[in-house]
Amino acid sequence: MTLQQLEDFLNAWADMMWSMPLVVLLVGGGLFFMFYSRFRPYRYLRHAAALLSGRLSDPSDPGHIPHAHALATALSGTIGLGNIAGVAIAISIGGPGAVFWMWVTAIVGVATKFYTASLAVMYRSEGADGTLHGGPMYVIVEGMGKRWYPLAALFAATCLVGALPIFQANQFIQLLRDVIAVPAGWATSEQHLVFDLIASALVAALVGIVVIGRIERIGKLTVRLVPSMVVLYLLMTLGVMYNYAADIPATLMLIVSDAFTGEAAAGGSVGAVILIGVRRGAFSNEAGIGTESMAHGAAKTAEPIREGLVAMIGPIIDTLLVCTCTALMILLTGVWQTEGVAGVTLTARAIEQVFPITGMYLLLIMVGLLSFSTMVTMWFYGVKCTGFLFGTKRQYWYTPIYLALLVAGAVVSMDIVNGLILASYATMAIPTMISALYLAPRVNRAAERYFADLDSHR
Repeated sequence: MTLQQLEDFLNAWADMMWSMPLVVLLVGGGLFFMFYSRFRPYRYLRHAAALLSGRLSDPSDPGHIPHAHALATALSGTIGLGNIAGVAIAISIGGPGAVFWMWVTAIVGVATKFYTASLAVMYRSEGADGTLHGGPMYVIVEGMGKRWYPLAALFAATCLVGALPIFQANQFIQLLRDVIAVPAGWATSEQHLVFDLIASALVAALVGIVVIGRIERIGKLTVRLVPSMVVLYLLMTLGVMYNYAADIPATLMLIVSDAFTGEAAAGGSVGAVILIGVRRGAFSNEAGIGTESMAHGAAKTAEPIREGLVAMIGPIIDTLLVCTCTALMILLTGVWQTEGVAGVTLTARAIEQVFPITGMYLLLIMVGLLSFSTMVTMWFYGVKCTGFLFGTKRQYWYTPIYLALLVAGAVVSMDIVNGLILASYATMAIPTMISALYLAPRVNRAAERYFADLDSHR
């Protein structure tokens, strides 16, 4: 099979998986959770923020990392290049209207995250060494029964592919080459294989150093990196918005109007805009995909509903805040109409419009931090799935494969990478959403008790 045939196959698989039935499952499932919960989780956002402070936590609770570390780890897996390159891809293919449908996935994703993260703690599995394991595969087996193992195995097997660091490595090395290597004469735009391999090998070595410390070290790293990344990105966005302040109302109107006309989308249909927006929104915040449940499943808590409340903050920060920042930069500066430019380069062009000297370097720092934290978190997800499929004693066999593919990811086509990851994410969503819908009544019963007790102490 040639590379072109492989690219065509993967993109066809992704398009087939991300068809209207999956959109209905993710968005429709999220709407169901919103109404089924009677919007109660949305009313406790202040309490969710209080949980992050740690003052309501009990040090003797089971688990491995505090609430804040669990959220930071989950966010480091979601606040990544999907927020920078992914939004750019969504706009270049689906037009400004795709952003609106990304917002929709985030709003309903709040409810979805509440259920999936609550279940991740409710149905944790304890290993022989006392380690607690959480995630959709354990939710399915422990909550739905052993006969559902094939569904759990489907999630774990596709997560092994979806958690690979190929997209992050590919886009970070591309930006590093464009900003540093080519101007410095270390590589040309045509001959850059050697530079790409050396740079990605160094990144793989750094990732290897961090993952040796496992989830505890990952939590400590991400709880420092994630807030810094968000603040830096907000400052960059505010600089762009200040320069184009007069155009902001018209740009927001363009996003909303194009969402229902599809005039700027490839093919010019509203259906295409919805599919692209939901696809990219799900890839960005992972609500209903299930990966972040593995991070929340490691939280140090005896109360599943608490982790559900913490987890639902994720889509708000990830998509409603960070993705909107990227979208506004791209749309306000007008670079989204540039022919032949896509991915992270499109975002770089937008920043360069306002920060011609420092902008590319600021973005390089941001992308470097985002990529690194995501690579580290995705390793944790892959290890957990390997342990589920082959036993916890063999789970670290995944590490050398992961690091080797991190190097390989820097030199493969972005179209191949894009198709592979999107198809895997779509497949992962099926067992995650089925299990969450099946077990939703149990979450509701636990939530009723938790909220009643909480309200009685106010």
